[in-house]
Amino acid sequence: MQMSEMQLTKRQLLGGVAVATASLAVFSSANAAVEIPKPDGDVDMAAVLKPGSLPEMVIGKDDAKVTIVEYMSMTCPHCANFHNKTFDEIKKKYVDTGKARFIIREFPFDPRSAAAFMLARCNPSKPEDMSTADQYFPMVSMLFKQQQTWVAAQDGRAALLQMSKLAGFSEDSFTKCLTNQKLLDEVNATRERGSKEFGVNATPTFLINGKRYSGDMSVDIMSALIDSML
Repeated sequence: MQMSEMQLTKRQLLGGVAVATASLAVFSSANAAVEIPKPDGDVDMAAVLKPGSLPEMVIGKDDAKVTIVEYMSMTCPHCANFHNKTFDEIKKKYVDTGKARFIIREFPFDPRSAAAFMLARCNPSKPEDMSTADQYFPMVSMLFKQQQTWVAAQDGRAALLQMSKLAGFSEDSFTKCLTNQKLLDEVNATRERGSKEFGVNATPTFLINGKRYSGDMSVDIMSALIDSML
């Protein structure tokens, strides 16, 4: 999904929540030859990992040999495909075993995506507080699994409210979260930083050990890419 120029405002959220091709190289493993994407650029990982506007949403060991930073949009079908088909297996194979750590960063393209990120960032029972990674990752996963339900809904607010109640939100905490202008500004700032500093202009984009990769990846392709860096 390509980025378009826009500034997401609280007004858009309250009324608007309502509505790669890459060159390939061959990486040979002991079992088979799989194709891994060629990076479309380099990034300074020290700069990438400096604190941003929001607390980092990260799983995995700090000293893992491979660091994966994903910039994504909640309304992006390619991002949903990655998280629904690839993420859990990569987490099991590499994050849970201490080989990699995984960081999610917000890159919303539209008000509905920004609203979904804000809900993932809010503590459901105390929306003025930020969620933890243990709350954030399951919320993101749930929203991606149900993406077609709330993205295609005519009444986006009602659809997101229904999804949010499954995560423990009340209508009051849902509304308080989505009217938090500071949080919206921070989500916007995270997107702008990714675009201006690290060349992110599509989702999903992965920054992995100093290389930038654009586009969805299968389990086999991302596994081969990570294995090449271990």
